[in-house]
Amino acid sequence: MNWNGALFLRQFLPAVVAHSNGAQVVVTDNASTDESLALLAAEFPAVEVIRHATNLGFCEGYNQGLKQLTARFRYYVLLNSDVEVTSGWLLPLRQLLEERPKVAAVQPKIRQYSSDPAQRELFEYAGAGGGYLDRLGYPFCRGRLFDTIEADHGQYDDPRPVAWATGACLLVRAEAWHTLGGLETRFFAHMEEIDLCWRLWNAGHEIWYHGGSTVYHVGGGTLHKSNPRKTYLNFRNGLALVYKNTAAPELPGAMGVRLVLDWVAALRLLLQGETADTKAILRAHLDFYRGLSYWKQVRQQHPPRLLASERPGVYQGSLVWAYFAKGQRKFSDLKATLLR
Repeated sequence: MNWNGALFLRQFLPAVVAHSNGAQVVVTDNASTDESLALLAAEFPAVEVIRHATNLGFCEGYNQGLKQLTARFRYYVLLNSDVEVTSGWLLPLRQLLEERPKVAAVQPKIRQYSSDPAQRELFEYAGAGGGYLDRLGYPFCRGRLFDTIEADHGQYDDPRPVAWATGACLLVRAEAWHTLGGLETRFFAHMEEIDLCWRLWNAGHEIWYHGGSTVYHVGGGTLHKSNPRKTYLNFRNGLALVYKNTAAPELPGAMGVRLVLDWVAALRLLLQGETADTKAILRAHLDFYRGLSYWKQVRQQHPPRLLASERPGVYQGSLVWAYFAKGQRKFSDLKATLLR
């Protein structure tokens, strides 16, 4: 997926082409206004390009692009334009899907892209060593709790089921993708892969992480984490994520606590002088309520069936409490007895 990422294409696409192991490389362009299309035509003539007339966002951009590839491929790789792949990165992921028919999606290890060798040893925020959730739907990763990032010492190399796999680099079965309708269009961007993976678990599939494959992600290449737009998307989509996918017996409690914690976060940002982010949270809640009839409809289309205790990769406590109240900063600090 590309949007005004000519610099990233020039920097990272050669490695994708070189290390694709025979896979067809396709760039879906979301109406870029920079030199992306000219660059692709001049320097990557063998790469197939799907052009969107308008910026459809990350979610619908992928949905519409992959509709044009239906029946041509068994697997799709969702890969951000700001990801550096390594030699042999695709083979372990594809082998896992071949060996485990129930697995619908798998991600590699995600480390930080940097020119500094020390920084390249760190896990990257979006995906790290596999995605987890707590009972309230707060996402975290092995190797990353909130803003605390661990260095990779091989502690998370083991392949295993996880709650979600990152959309920055995701190998997914085409059949499962189309059966569930792809990414949630209303999300536009952010948390869309968590929603997809949660729906896949509810539909009887599995999601895995494979530490035998490593890629490097710039992260925030199109929308930096300090941007209030990202705050808005994360909070709005976070509410929708929980509402859409939480099993009925657990939904009232989960939504009630999430609403309270969101307001606490808004108050904290306001006291810190971050008024733009505070307004973004307020707008996120307002827009979630405005769209509640839609979220009810999609919840009915894919009714949740798994309790938190039945889904792998779910922390059976509150990550907010563990991190901020108890000072547990690493994945290994979380009590194993509370991990599913």
